[in-house]
Amino acid sequence: MSRNSENIEVVVLGGGYGGVKAANRLARRAGVSVTLVNPRPDFVERIRLHQLVTGSDDAVEDFGEVLGRNVRLVVDTATLIAHAERRVSLAGGGTLVYDHLVYAVGSGASVHGVPGAAEFAHTVADLDGARRLRSTLAETPATAPVTVVGAGLTGVETAAELAEAGRHVTLVCGGVLGPSLHARGRRPVARRLAALGVRVLEGAGTRVTEVTRDAVRLADGRDVTGAVTVWTAGFRVPDLAARSGLSTDAHGRLVTDPTLTSVDDDRIVAAGDAGVITGRPFRMSCQAAVQLGTGAADTILRRIAGKSPAPVRLLFAGQCLSLGREEDVTQFSYPDDRVNALHLSGRPAAGVKEIACRSTLRQLVAGARKAGSRAVREDGSGPRRNVPA
Repeated sequence: MSRNSENIEVVVLGGGYGGVKAANRLARRAGVSVTLVNPRPDFVERIRLHQLVTGSDDAVEDFGEVLGRNVRLVVDTATLIAHAERRVSLAGGGTLVYDHLVYAVGSGASVHGVPGAAEFAHTVADLDGARRLRSTLAETPATAPVTVVGAGLTGVETAAELAEAGRHVTLVCGGVLGPSLHARGRRPVARRLAALGVRVLEGAGTRVTEVTRDAVRLADGRDVTGAVTVWTAGFRVPDLAARSGLSTDAHGRLVTDPTLTSVDDDRIVAAGDAGVITGRPFRMSCQAAVQLGTGAADTILRRIAGKSPAPVRLLFAGQCLSLGREEDVTQFSYPDDRVNALHLSGRPAAGVKEIACRSTLRQLVAGARKAGSRAVREDGSGPRRNVPA
């Protein structure tokens, strides 16, 4: 496919929070055509996947609601970025050419490295995993024990959701409960889990060394039996950047400068979990992703305008942790994401959490509306769409 010199093609890889935010912002610019590549035809509200497991939310929105009509959606998976030729190969056999590319492929569950984890454990890091877990639980007696491995936000939320639904849950921390929280913020989390009947195993000896069909083995030699094991201990990113010969860190994230630009190619910018700023690693989160999506788009728009891009600045407010449908803990932080002793718990915090989830979706919907009202170029022609070759 040849490039149209009068039109700038931007390809966005990944339709999560960061990718959608970037695509909508870019699509508002006249003379820019945006194609978003995503493996599935729906937008996944990842921050609600633990609710999908128990049926309190389906965690899915139609892309028509969150993606502007000026953005073309290609349901496929990128398999290689030939950055010297500015071309992306797709699993379906097509290719896309680009003038600029947004690398927003996100992250998934990290189950490798522990024997049996990939074979016997379920995950809630993506829609398919959460749906499989829900199906398995529906076929498992309500009295059968469930083991959740990992006591980060995802693990705690999943454990609480299952316990509130009547499951007998053991939460294996592999260390401390809620490691990203302040010590004071962990106390109401522990109290709420205890009230829900969750058995919490903490300490260095609770690191899981093996997963079997009906148990997990801990570093201290104990076996914790369970009919279902849910793995939430860590995240990994796709290896697309590494396979494409781009610089990545030890976790496989695309290495960028402070403007989110790849250190190898100024036509490629990163947004979300799959990128990392040199010397400034940030916590993987929806809160970061939406800001990075905006930052990635602004870097490209400034380059299109012939201006130097500005370093991205992330500002954090805290962490909202749902503990079932009735109570939450909101952990406040400094703007640089360092937590402080301030926190809110109970029903008021549950309200804050729900507001945060809804407002994030509203941001995307608002961006979609703006991306659907772009002015036509002066010559009256519409923007050319990027079509897989």
